[in-house]
Amino acid sequence: MAKRRKNGLYSGISEELSALMRTGWADTEQHDLELAEQAPYAAVRRAALSARFPGERLVVPSGNLKVRSNDDTYPFRPYSGYVHMTGDQARDGALVLEPRADGGHDAYCFQLPRDSRDDDEFWTGSHAELWTGRRRSLAESERVLGLPCRDVRTAAADLAAARTKNPGAATRIVRGVDPALEAAVATDEERDAELEAALSDLRTVKDSWELAELRKAVDSTVRGFTDVVGELSRAIASSERWIEGSFFRRARLEGNAVGYGTICAAGEHATIMHWQDNDGPVRPGDLLLLDAGVETHTLYTADVTRTLPISGTFTPLQREVYDAVYAAQEAGIAAVKPGAAYRDFHEAAQRYLAARLVDWGFIEGPAERAYELGLQRRFTMAGTGHMLGLDVHDCAQARTEEYVDGVLMPGMCLTVEPGLYFQADDLTVPEEWRGIGVRIEDDLVVTEDGHENLSAGLPRSADEVEAWMARFAG
Repeated sequence: MAKRRKNGLYSGISEELSALMRTGWADTEQHDLELAEQAPYAAVRRAALSARFPGERLVVPSGNLKVRSNDDTYPFRPYSGYVHMTGDQARDGALVLEPRADGGHDAYCFQLPRDSRDDDEFWTGSHAELWTGRRRSLAESERVLGLPCRDVRTAAADLAAARTKNPGAATRIVRGVDPALEAAVATDEERDAELEAALSDLRTVKDSWELAELRKAVDSTVRGFTDVVGELSRAIASSERWIEGSFFRRARLEGNAVGYGTICAAGEHATIMHWQDNDGPVRPGDLLLLDAGVETHTLYTADVTRTLPISGTFTPLQREVYDAVYAAQEAGIAAVKPGAAYRDFHEAAQRYLAARLVDWGFIEGPAERAYELGLQRRFTMAGTGHMLGLDVHDCAQARTEEYVDGVLMPGMCLTVEPGLYFQADDLTVPEEWRGIGVRIEDDLVVTEDGHENLSAGLPRSADEVEAWMARFAG
């Protein structure tokens, strides 16, 4: 029975109302659903995961709703490892790989089925279908996912029965995603962490379907940036929030949403790496740092940054800083190729910026010594990029030897995003430099013979940016 709302206006449900609500509903079962385009790729990924853990039971939850503002909830976003292994986005679900005697696994999904019309659950709860929308039936999910599906409400009992039937099989679960399901299985924290790392490892190289989704995300993002340029005059009359709204409109029209909180940083806000209040003024003569990405309906995201002169033209000092970041990015991009160390693009960009900062007199040289000591980090702040995919910082739990200490391979997708940030209160630089922040970020995929810049549809050099803005700025 659904939990009654405290201070609700109705004190209860009469038997007559209950009977009325249970009758007169059409059969809406969908019998013509087809296998999802992603399903065959997900099956290959599950096979790879199975091969890593022969003889072990693996549980990968999708996650639950989280309450926001009393009885509202935050928009649900499933755990990325679950999405990658199933292609599904359902809440309160889980993928289970049950070990077989031959060392392989049988895969099935726990799902929250449709609400029955034989009781009052379907219309009395705040998460019931009549309030939040129709879910797929278990049979429908099986057709779409290509997996057997079970009622998640029996998950604890089903997993207990599986352990009894096969007591020699250890269970691993991804922790921190579904507390109730986690409590229903007896697992080891260290071994569970190995499962989470494996799920990240398996996302480091994207398959052809994933790369197509990332191209969609980036193409929509390019259009979103153009939207912003076209509305800059309205942002000047409003605030950074106009820019945020302009980009969000494109993200919702062509995708699911934004892939992360959009950074609309004008003026000295551009020196704040993760500025997301987006409530500051947009003034001619200042720079606008826009870091944004569209997330596709399948949850793959772009991550692109451009720094724009709000008036349409860089000042000489702004251009000097911008050109330095651009040259650093060129050095980083040139280092992205198969067989290169993952760190090479980061080191190439950072070495260049360290040398420029020495030239400007902001850090003590020689440049190689400054780089080895990391002195440039006062002004560059962060690393030069990260992997990209289902998460904006994808594969974050991958083994270090598979990620930052690894080697680039075809199919890897990453960002190259050097920046320089001169804080408004930094007394070590001349006053006219303070409050200038510049970042340029593009999304690259490693190819057999080098790389492809997925976001090449956006201008990068200072001259190209000014020409682009002159064409589209409103």
